[in-house]
Amino acid sequence: MNIVMKNIHKAFGANRVLTGVDFDLREGEVHALMGENGAGKSTLMNILTGLHRLDEGTIVIDGKETYFGSPKEAEEKGVAFIHQELNIWPEMTVLENLFIGKEMTSRFGFLNTKQMKALAKAQFEQLSVSVPLTQEAGECSVGQQQMIEIAKALMTDAKVIIMDEPTAALTEREIQKLFEVINALRKQGVSIVYISHRMEEIFAICDRITVMRDGKTVDTQAIADTSFDEVVRKMVGRELTERYPARSPSPGEVVLEVKNLSAKGRFDNVSFAVRAGEIVGVSGLMGAGRTEIMRAIFGLDPLDSGEIYMRGKKVAIRKPTDAVKHGIGFITEDRKDEGLVLDFSVRENMALTNLFSFSHNGFISSKKERDFVNTLVQRLQIKTHTTETAARNLSGGNQQKVVIAKWIGIGPSLLILDEPTRGVDIGAKREIYQLMNELTERGVAIIMVSSELPEVLGMSDRILVVHEGKITGEVDRSNATQEFIMTLATGGH
Repeated sequence: MNIVMKNIHKAFGANRVLTGVDFDLREGEVHALMGENGAGKSTLMNILTGLHRLDEGTIVIDGKETYFGSPKEAEEKGVAFIHQELNIWPEMTVLENLFIGKEMTSRFGFLNTKQMKALAKAQFEQLSVSVPLTQEAGECSVGQQQMIEIAKALMTDAKVIIMDEPTAALTEREIQKLFEVINALRKQGVSIVYISHRMEEIFAICDRITVMRDGKTVDTQAIADTSFDEVVRKMVGRELTERYPARSPSPGEVVLEVKNLSAKGRFDNVSFAVRAGEIVGVSGLMGAGRTEIMRAIFGLDPLDSGEIYMRGKKVAIRKPTDAVKHGIGFITEDRKDEGLVLDFSVRENMALTNLFSFSHNGFISSKKERDFVNTLVQRLQIKTHTTETAARNLSGGNQQKVVIAKWIGIGPSLLILDEPTRGVDIGAKREIYQLMNELTERGVAIIMVSSELPEVLGMSDRILVVHEGKITGEVDRSNATQEFIMTLATGGH
């Protein structure tokens, strides 16, 4: 399938999102679509698949002017979209999620569960996914849910697949398997639009790249004819001299210390400490227990045994409000379901954890709240039309900045960041890294859980490696390599 999108314009009210975008997709190619958060990438693909109607421009598919009326129509015509924000029904089984709206029936109208299971099993084997089809999707990890979404798209026999941050929640092993599938699809003539902020992946798997900035197309060229630095320059309109800002930590007193934390079936005998002014990275494969440890420290999940100390004093944290009282903030890996109230405005989301700061005798000072929110919006360079814009209408990266702002506002002693830059563009990533540096310079202790090894190596002062619920090693930044961390993460020594 060949697609040509020409001079595409789109505005939402007074907010002009696309102002003359050109994009073309050739049969059997993997075409990278890159740009900062808010550049208009997802909006462009939503127009292609019929979720939004364009204001101006043309779409030509296989030589014929074509406009889909809905994503369902696009899918029926061979164009599938795997969204960054997963469309999983948590109470339904994995099998039900795979075939929702596309159920197979016998000639008598009964569900043909046997045929659906056989097709799902074959697709899961191709992707090396080992999730029971009868399991509730809500019980699956974010990475497993991502693979379910990928499998769902592959089963539609699509001619074009749009992948928006497909590897954000995947392990290295899962990423390699996905790349094998993409290469096989390319040989079959399937075209793929690959939206990602992971530059290494773009150069590893894609044939061409289109860069967008501020709702416009900056350039399209072959991957072989460009470079990392050139792509970054086109995306952000400026040079980024270093990917990770320099750190010169001066760790102070121990802010958090945990001793022998255990939760049956999740993690066992976990002990570590974090000092004021340092960043402790936490690495490990998906499902190793990294997130589970952090959730327990914050009081989201129960502990079976173990002790938590804040500044040398033993504390009892049984629920998140206990953690907040002790100065702990937690940016979860799932911003959509746990980090934000999507229908609330930017202002309301930021104020949620900070209402006590604006209140007096039970009344909220609107001016104090407004000043607080405006300061954080400017500081984090959050792109929003107004602070009354609903959080769901922001790009993924700007949603993440709102979550970060919400917790910075409490003035935390300890900030836990679980996948802080997932789905965030390279310019915004650097802004988050610089903010982390500023926080540690002010004495904040930071724990950063990340699946991106370059990020762990680039920003951590010390690295804890988790394997099957246990800390298998602690590595100083000066001695850390990707190979050494992966050895520890896979149970080696």
